[in-house]
Amino acid sequence: MKKVIIFIVTILVVVSLFFIMKNIFFKKVIPKKIVEKDMYIASSELSVQLFDLEYNETEKIARGTKVKVFEKDLTNENNEEDNNTYIKISYDEKEYLILKNDLVDELQNTVLETERFVRTPASIYKDSENVDLLGIVKKGEKVEIIGFDKILSDGNVSKYKIKYNDIEGYIYQKYTVNTLDEAKQNYDQDGNYQIHLKRTDIYGGGSGGNLDYFPYQKPVFDNNIMPSEVRSLYLNGGVLGNVDEYIALAKQSNINAFVVDIKDSGSPSYASKVMEELSPTNYSHAINSFGNYQAIIKKLKDNGFYVIGRITVFKDQYFAQDHPEYAIVNSGNGALFSHNGSYWPSAYQRKVWEFNVKLAKEAVTEMGFNEIQFDYVRFPDRTYKLEENGTMNMRNDYGEEKAQAIQRFLMYACDEIHSVGAYVSADVFGESAYTYVAAYGQYWPSISNVVDVISAMPYPDHFNAHDFGISEVVWTVPYKLMYTWGTYAANRQKEIPTPAIVRTWVQAYDTIKSPYIVYDSSKISDQIQGLYDADLKGGYMTWNSGSSLVKYKYIAPSFQKEY
Repeated sequence: MKKVIIFIVTILVVVSLFFIMKNIFFKKVIPKKIVEKDMYIASSELSVQLFDLEYNETEKIARGTKVKVFEKDLTNENNEEDNNTYIKISYDEKEYLILKNDLVDELQNTVLETERFVRTPASIYKDSENVDLLGIVKKGEKVEIIGFDKILSDGNVSKYKIKYNDIEGYIYQKYTVNTLDEAKQNYDQDGNYQIHLKRTDIYGGGSGGNLDYFPYQKPVFDNNIMPSEVRSLYLNGGVLGNVDEYIALAKQSNINAFVVDIKDSGSPSYASKVMEELSPTNYSHAINSFGNYQAIIKKLKDNGFYVIGRITVFKDQYFAQDHPEYAIVNSGNGALFSHNGSYWPSAYQRKVWEFNVKLAKEAVTEMGFNEIQFDYVRFPDRTYKLEENGTMNMRNDYGEEKAQAIQRFLMYACDEIHSVGAYVSADVFGESAYTYVAAYGQYWPSISNVVDVISAMPYPDHFNAHDFGISEVVWTVPYKLMYTWGTYAANRQKEIPTPAIVRTWVQAYDTIKSPYIVYDSSKISDQIQGLYDADLKGGYMTWNSGSSLVKYKYIAPSFQKEY
């Protein structure tokens, strides 16, 4: 019995030893789980260098890009040549090495620069999502970078969060550079800045050399294509109830667009939500209801027309009454300054900017406009002596020249309206195409360089009888007048890197001074042909303040011609 027990114990020991040895020498290897971790590319530059697994430089990768890092590779592997620490990452289904310092855990930590310098005057936004402004950073000023709104696919940010003096807000990154020397430079790639520099402040509007001429990107929206030639009728807010007849005429007459009033001074076209909040007097005088106006604009678009919304900006009777603190006033008694029977919100005042841009964005998003056209984007004209003797308080909080304020407003407006997918045009006096800065702050090159479309108003009966040395009374020879004026505008277009499309207003009414001329279809055709022959071929718009259907029908043959 004892032998049996010993035998059984021996067998058990042997079996146990067998399994122990098997586990030691033949154990199945279970791989350690690899933990993937998301990290982000960080830099003070737009991109960082990647390396292959042999430490050779390969492609670059934009900061803000999310990559996979394997935690087992988060070890200090030193390259003896430069003593930097590298990490293995997975990006686009390939493995690379990257410097450890170029990786961070959180997206908000990817932008490493701490300061920038402003090379184009930049509006300071209260926050990253709205149009409200806190002030301006002028050319050459330094800002502290304390954050950003969003990072783009190329490593740029849209807006920096900045600290400037006692202000914290946001400015567009595109207006900043890395060094003070860069910020102080003026754009002069083609030598044209020297031309503007010689155009000094002689009429009170400012100096050409104090404006910005850096290239300004002109957008093309895939779902909002602007016709290469816009042929447009103007409609004021009071005729929209009869829009079907205008549509019928346009379809018969080679017209492909309409300019429709959103807000004219003293004639707001619809009961805007923005007006209700910020200018109740405008709201109370609205000609059309919100819904009716919306349906009319939809009808125009449904019929295939490109639709432009016109806003008078710095001539606004009702906004000035609602907000005299933002309007031009008499210095002595603080009463609203009346210029030719109208009140003028000051183009220096940012609250005026905000109101008009909020209205424009509402008109795009709620009404569906393809383009916003700003009219009266200027200061009052012929007020030089009143300003010189101190009669007028212009509310110039930032010590700006008039032309600077106008250009900066348009930069702000373009940035905001482009963000909702619409184009921007600006109406200017014909005088703005001459070789000086006009007294009311319009200077063709500084405006054309920024907006998408520039629309002059060279109405023949607004010229002096023998301007340009023309022997005939100029409004009796509209072809000769428009061709001659057009050469001035065409020359201004050559003085800037990113000129706007030129789409010009034509006089569609009979002359208002002697010798009185009926402007029939031949006179309309003469204007258009003169402009086109001067190489201003972006189209035309008919100015008839009453939007007279009778007049439009009378001159319709001029629209049917090819120019």
